[in-house]
Amino acid sequence: MNRTLNVVRMQLVNRATFIWVPLIVLGGTLAISLLIFGMLSTSAIDTTTMFGGGAQAPLWYFLAVGVQALTLSFPFSQAMSVTRREFYLGTLLTAALTSVGLAVIFVIGGLIEQATRGWGMNAYMFRLTWIWSQGPLVAGLFFAVVAMLFFVVGFFFATVYKRWGNLILTVLLIGLGLILIGGLWVVGRMDAWGPVFAWFGSLTPIALTGALVLVIAALSAVSYGTLRRAIA
Repeated sequence: MNRTLNVVRMQLVNRATFIWVPLIVLGGTLAISLLIFGMLSTSAIDTTTMFGGGAQAPLWYFLAVGVQALTLSFPFSQAMSVTRREFYLGTLLTAALTSVGLAVIFVIGGLIEQATRGWGMNAYMFRLTWIWSQGPLVAGLFFAVVAMLFFVVGFFFATVYKRWGNLILTVLLIGLGLILIGGLWVVGRMDAWGPVFAWFGSLTPIALTGALVLVIAALSAVSYGTLRRAIA
C-alpha cells in the first residue's frame, strides 16, 4: 500500500497535469461563460433562464490527463522499480482523488448559483436541472464518475499505444468510429430514434452514474491487462 501511495506522490509531483491546468480551464470557462451570460442578459427578459455547458471543459481535459498519466510517468516508474500493478493502482487512485476534488468544486459552484439566483442573471453552468434533480450528493457523484470515465478512456488509449504502437491505435479508433456509425445506421433503418430518445430520457442521474461505473470498471480491467505487457 505504501508503494502505491508513493505512485500517487509521484504523479502529483507534476501538479500542473492533475490540479492546476484543470482549475485554470475551469476558471477560464467560468469567466467566459459569465461574460456571455452578461451580454445576453442585457437583452433578455429577466425571467429567462440561461444554461451553459462550459463546465464540461475540464471534464474533457481529463482525457488528456489519462494519456499523460501513462506516457509521462510510466517509463520513470519502471526505472524506479515500481511494479506495473502498483503503478496502475496508484495512478487510478490519483485520478479518483482529483475527480472527487473537481466534483466538490462543481457542487460548490451549483450551490453558489442556487444562492445567487444564477449569478444574479438567472444563468447556470454548474446547476443543470437534470443532473441536480436528485440532489447535490448525486450531482457530485455524477460529476466525479464522468471525470473518472474521461480519465480511464484516455488511459486506455495510452496503454494501447504503449503496447502496440500508433498503427494499432489508429486502426482501433477508426474501428470504433465505424461501429458507432453502424449503430446509428441500424437505429435509423429500424426507425427507432423515438424509443432510443425515450429510453435516454427515462434515465435518472443515479442510474446513468451506475452504468458509467460499469463502463469504467470494464475499461480499467482491459487497461490493466494491456499495461502488463506494455513496453516502457
